[in-house]
Amino acid sequence: MAEIKDPENTIIMTLKDGDVVIALLPDVAPKHSERMKELARAGAYDNVCFHRVIEGFMAQSGDVENGNMENNFNLRRAGTGGSDLPDLPAEFSKLPHDRGTLGAARSQNPNSANSQFFINFKDNHFLNGQYTVYGRVISGMEHVDKIMRGEPPANPDRMIKVVVAADVA
Repeated sequence: MAEIKDPENTIIMTLKDGDVVIALLPDVAPKHSERMKELARAGAYDNVCFHRVIEGFMAQSGDVENGNMENNFNLRRAGTGGSDLPDLPAEFSKLPHDRGTLGAARSQNPNSANSQFFINFKDNHFLNGQYTVYGRVISGMEHVDKIMRGEPPANPDRMIKVVVAADVA
């Protein structure tokens, strides 16, 4: 596992193949970083599926309303919801959508991001300036690469547990 320099702004996401460590970027996207920590601390991301996983592009998850595979799960609805918190304003930056960056998923409205996010499988610079970048995988990208593909996948993978590193004893 990578050295964690700022535990308060680091997410540990447990997948079936191992832990993915994500450094949040609160200096770049403070509202998005704070939202991810808030939902992680509430346990809202636990058991949420990866509902849209496109080979050579990205893996999307975070629909805490419809994507929890242990609570009223409906794969057809996964990806259509968010959380009960208000949508976030865009926090666009000059950071590129490189392999392993975390981007805020949203509708066509730039200010509609809520709880959903995606992890880029490769450099996707065509997204630059259009979607908020608010984190970067610092270890475990090999586990992200193994997430089941599909839109939606027939047997989706899930985030087993998502925690803020500062909260882990």
